[in-house]
Amino acid sequence: MIVAGILSPIENALAWLLRHLHDSVGLPWGWSIVALTIIVRIALVPIMVRQIHSMQRMQAHMPEMKAIQQKYKGDRQRLNEELMKFYKENEINPAASCLPILFQFPIFIALYFVLRNFTKHVTATPHELGWLIVPNITHKITSHWSGAVLLVVYVVSQVASGYFASTSAQRSQRILLMVLPVFFVPIITRFPVGLLMYWMTTNLWTVGQGIITRRLTPKPAPPPKRSSRTPPKDRGDGGGDGAAQTPQQPQPSAPAKAGPPRRVKRKKKRARR
Repeated sequence: MIVAGILSPIENALAWLLRHLHDSVGLPWGWSIVALTIIVRIALVPIMVRQIHSMQRMQAHMPEMKAIQQKYKGDRQRLNEELMKFYKENEINPAASCLPILFQFPIFIALYFVLRNFTKHVTATPHELGWLIVPNITHKITSHWSGAVLLVVYVVSQVASGYFASTSAQRSQRILLMVLPVFFVPIITRFPVGLLMYWMTTNLWTVGQGIITRRLTPKPAPPPKRSSRTPPKDRGDGGGDGAAQTPQQPQPSAPAKAGPPRRVKRKKKRARR
């Protein structure tokens, strides 16, 4: 198989690392896969840091990007040109969120070949391949009832990791990332249990990383609140020297002095003779 031939160096490296974790460190085969996953994620930390910084810059410039999209919504080609120019000026990589998956995909496929040809790489009895409630990590997920439990954990962890990994994406994209794991279940059931353990550990790492990132990321300062005593801003409509114009309030009139009522004299009419 062409893919197996290309990934054979990665397959041999993963098999050697699993043997070392089992023989030298003394971990069971199941925990060796968990430890291997953690080692892979630690190696990908520099890429994850670049992804986080790019996502933070994208969130900071989101209003400007929406303004560009609104301005050139009728011209698709011009819109793409302006967005690419904007990305370059502000050092934003829109594909940064895909980099960790891009680097993990070959490892995922290579680990599949390791577990499928596990007896070629290591010497282990079926009893040694058990892990917690899983009787054998090289068997398919549907071969035991424990596979259903692991599938539920996988779906929950995948939805949570998709939520934290798509904080800067649009609402439709975030919903898609959170719904896709359910549709992948029929495909995943054909994989060995050990491969599902690798992906579950990866998802849990992503969730923990997202929680830590949210706590460490400084929140933007809220806009100042306006009160009734806040003077209005200068409108710049040519009102003299540009100073803020305060509305003039009418001065209250002085109260009239109280005094005796005015008497009106009436003229007496003379009687006619």
